[in-house]
Amino acid sequence: MNISIALYGAPHSSEASESAYRFAQACCAKGHRVLRIFFYHDGVHNASALSMPPQDETQHTERWQALAGEHNIDLVVCVAAALRRGIVDQDESERYELPSANIARGFEISGLGQLLDAAVKSDRLITFGR
Repeated sequence: MNISIALYGAPHSSEASESAYRFAQACCAKGHRVLRIFFYHDGVHNASALSMPPQDETQHTERWQALAGEHNIDLVVCVAAALRRGIVDQDESERYELPSANIARGFEISGLGQLLDAAVKSDRLITFGR
């Protein structure tokens, strides 16, 4: 079964990121294909290269990167939500003349069309957070 996930919650203020990660991990372990994780609303904070949680807390960004690398999962960040929350890639940094980019390696910024594409190509689109 092909599955995509829409993640709406920030890693530091809700359980959505943890729940989505564990769900994706379980899907992969059961042999399902996770096509895409779409980070939307406060979920875009999962893609920040500058987030530094204490060492004894979960490193959400690193876990998403590792899972995506191991299972070839697209990590897509909504451009509008990311810009609103200060998450930018090199292209957006240059477009808005910002001093630098801060999106973590392995994440890509794109539009809502990627969420629609994920829904069309997947048997299930599961959302976490609100």
